[in-house]
This record gives sequence, C-alpha cells and structure tokens, in this order.
Amino acid sequence: MPDLMNPDVRFHASFVTAMDEEPGMVAYLFRGDEETLVDPGVFAGYVAQLIADQSEESPRPEGFVPGTTLWWVDGDEFLGRIAVRHRLTEQLRRVGGHIGYWIRPSARRKGHATAAFRAALPIAYELGIDPALVTCDEDNVGSRRIIEAAGAGSSPRSG
Repeated sequence: MPDLMNPDVRFHASFVTAMDEEPGMVAYLFRGDEETLVDPGVFAGYVAQLIADQSEESPRPEGFVPGTTLWWVDGDEFLGRIAVRHRLTEQLRRVGGHIGYWIRPSARRKGHATAAFRAALPIAYELGIDPALVTCDEDNVGSRRIIEAAGAGSSPRSG
C-alpha cells in the first residue's frame, strides 16, 4: 500500500525512471538535468538538500521558503511527491499555495494524487498550517477534483 516517506536514496532508480516518463519535470523537481540525475552521488546530495529544506536556517534560492518534501511510494517504487511549504510568499499566494503535488504519468488516474494529498494534510496541520491554501489553474479540472475530494472548497485561481 502506498505511503508518504521522507526522500531516500533507495528510490534513486525508480525516481530516474519516473523522470524519464515526463522529462520536463526533471528541472522542476530535481533542479538539475537528466545527465546529473543518474549520478548516485549527485542524487544523494539532492536527497540531503530536500531534507535540509525543512529547516528555516538552510540556504535556499531567493523566493523559496522552508518546505517539507515527501515522496509517495509503494514499496521501492517512487510514484510521486508532495511539497508542503511552511509559509507563503506573495507569489505562492497567487500560484502554488502551501501544498503542491506531482504523480508520475504511469501512476496517474489511479487515486494516488488524492490519497497522497489527503495524507499530507495532517502533516501541514502539524506544521501549524491551518487552513492550507492550495491553488490550481481554473481549467485544471483534474487538480480541482483532487483538491475537492480532500475536502477543500472550490476556488481555483484564475489566470
């Protein structure tokens, strides 16, 4: 049964395979490129950075806030990720909100996004996030349904 887990190097091969399914996400999720992603040492550094990002004191790019990244996994299979941003910037109030999620294409339309999103809500609450702001594009019906299925109101951002 899938569950949220802390990022871990044991998911390296599965993470790489997931990125192969949607190459455009490599730069977004990994903050790197396909060539460096396959290097175990680089990947270990990436995992360490994701864990460090939870701390207020960790260095991060301008405009980024502390965040808890969790991976939605089934056994050793990386299925997707949840990002819980500890606070909002003006930009995150417009686009992104407190919680973002991504499910690899081969695992979509199987309830994983809804289940992972629901599993992340208590974690956000433990971080003092209540209520959590979650946004989606007005025309993103799938995301709106996921958010609503988790008990949220329907007020997608426009634009």
